[in-house]
Amino acid sequence: MIYFTSDLHFYHKNVIKHANRPFQNVEEMNEKLIKNWNNRIKSEDEVYILGDFTMKGTEYAAEILRKLKGKKYLIKGNHDNFVNQETFDNSLFEWVKDYFELQHNNQSFIMFHYPIEEWNHFFRGAIHLHGHQHNSPEYNILNEEKGLKKYDVGVDANYMKPVSIEEIIKFFG
Repeated sequence: MIYFTSDLHFYHKNVIKHANRPFQNVEEMNEKLIKNWNNRIKSEDEVYILGDFTMKGTEYAAEILRKLKGKKYLIKGNHDNFVNQETFDNSLFEWVKDYFELQHNNQSFIMFHYPIEEWNHFFRGAIHLHGHQHNSPEYNILNEEKGLKKYDVGVDANYMKPVSIEEIIKFFG
């Protein structure tokens, strides 16, 4: 199975207040995000992280990545500077990119950390997946109601969990 997520912000104390997350502290947030991830993801699953994994540093990023199941791919966000550090073990990701296009069962998925107004194959039904904005779940519903195939895969818009490719296809079906 293929999953997507974004904006986990592990160890980021201020995101709790900024995104109105239901946690008392970063320890509680980290624990819940790891639990939610590992309850959904199996070791053979692929998980595309659309940015802002952590801004804490290489040791902290590696510690969390080793706890998370699945094959992990990173589309870099504005807070993922740890991947550019010499001390980071890049083998913890299958790859790291700024942008990626995925084809799955004749459906195009255009992945970028930031939401964009128009994307490749926009007029051919491609779905744009993004993060960055820390939207509520209503954001995705409003996009679908407008006929706009743009989906925020961030944890704030998806009840603090990764979302599957099948759920997104069904959502727009």
